[in-house]
Amino acid sequence: MSSGPSRWIRRPEQLDILLLADTTTLGKRRQLGDLLRSRILSFCLIVLIVTRLAPGTTFAQTPNTWQTRAGYGAPETTPTAEQLFITGETALRNGDLNRAEQNFWRVLAIDPHSAGAYANLGVVYMRRKQWDQALRMLGKADRLAPAVVGIRLNIGLVYYRQNDFRSAIAPFESVLRDAPNSTQARYLLGLCYFFNERWTEAVEILLPLWGEQSLNMNYLYVLGIAAHKAARTEVDERALSRLAEIGQDTPEFHLLMGKAHLNNTEDDKALAEFALAAKGDSKLPFLHFNMGLAYLDKQDYEQAAQEFRQDIAVEPDVAFSYDKLGTVDALEEKDAEAEINFHQALRLDPHLVTSQLGLAKIYQKRGQNSEALSALDQVEKISPDNYTVHYLRGQVLQRMGQRQRAKAEFNTYTRMMNAARERRGRELSGDIPSPELTKEPE
Repeated sequence: MSSGPSRWIRRPEQLDILLLADTTTLGKRRQLGDLLRSRILSFCLIVLIVTRLAPGTTFAQTPNTWQTRAGYGAPETTPTAEQLFITGETALRNGDLNRAEQNFWRVLAIDPHSAGAYANLGVVYMRRKQWDQALRMLGKADRLAPAVVGIRLNIGLVYYRQNDFRSAIAPFESVLRDAPNSTQARYLLGLCYFFNERWTEAVEILLPLWGEQSLNMNYLYVLGIAAHKAARTEVDERALSRLAEIGQDTPEFHLLMGKAHLNNTEDDKALAEFALAAKGDSKLPFLHFNMGLAYLDKQDYEQAAQEFRQDIAVEPDVAFSYDKLGTVDALEEKDAEAEINFHQALRLDPHLVTSQLGLAKIYQKRGQNSEALSALDQVEKISPDNYTVHYLRGQVLQRMGQRQRAKAEFNTYTRMMNAARERRGRELSGDIPSPELTKEPE
């Protein structure tokens, strides 16, 4: 028996990688979006990579796999990489993430070129929402097995679930090129285009799903808005007509109609639709969130706060509810409560610009200049086109006596604000957050 290490390590070309669907639904929502956002039903494909031996091959035994203990006639076995992989895959299916993680790392100790082990470690970290670790593992898996589209789908999902819709576009596009019949990739790519205001591309990607999604009100909602923005009148009218046909008097339909009124600043009409939705289903996800937005716009802060708290009771892991509750607290000068809610929002969604800005304003008000500047740096990193950053930074620097730097920030603010207005004007829905639409399709 050879003692060379190559005998015991299977190379990538020896792997036959099988993709299995795990129907566990992961995280859901995020991001400020555009007009008429409501729930997109949730599904996802989480990829479990399972190695299968090529015909006629087996995992080799290492020289010390079989040992005879002193005083015993029966041998003791050390698990092979294949056995460890199967144990890890079973643990992952059963939700035992710690055991799965341990076994996949043990596989890599034997076979450092196991794309399946890296990919499944990526899934483990996705389920824990350890996004950086997930990306590292999935990146290694992708380099070892670039033909496996499921790995790239998960890479896209990692970005998507962090609200980084721009970064999610490339992996989803790649999946769709190699697997044009992938409903998941097509739907998610369409949403990413939508959230990045690439209206024409959103319509082109989403329209082929009409046959299987035309009973989905949320799909029709997004498609209709994208078509309207892209001046695709026929598609716009077709989608909204179908939406009215199937929506009828359902709570979901009234929520969508209320959202439409809300985006047109028709708060009373919005609240009337929300009341009809509540009559049918008072625990409809995001109903109280949108009611809170209407009351916030009407400056009824007490009622707005009550609605946001009710939404948190229904959906406790939605960052926007804490963000808006923090906004109400700040408006009522309850800075300590606002700070707590903004931090909670950022724990759930580190990319939420409005919460970082809220913290920056609180720190500025307290004279905590260093903390304010740090928060503003985070905003600029997440959203380089956000001109409010420069205005607030200018105020902080002015208070610190750095007048030249402050003047430069104010000038940048004015230039960026005017450019933004000239480029597209004010979108009616631009200030209305809609976490509902980021739910992944079923």
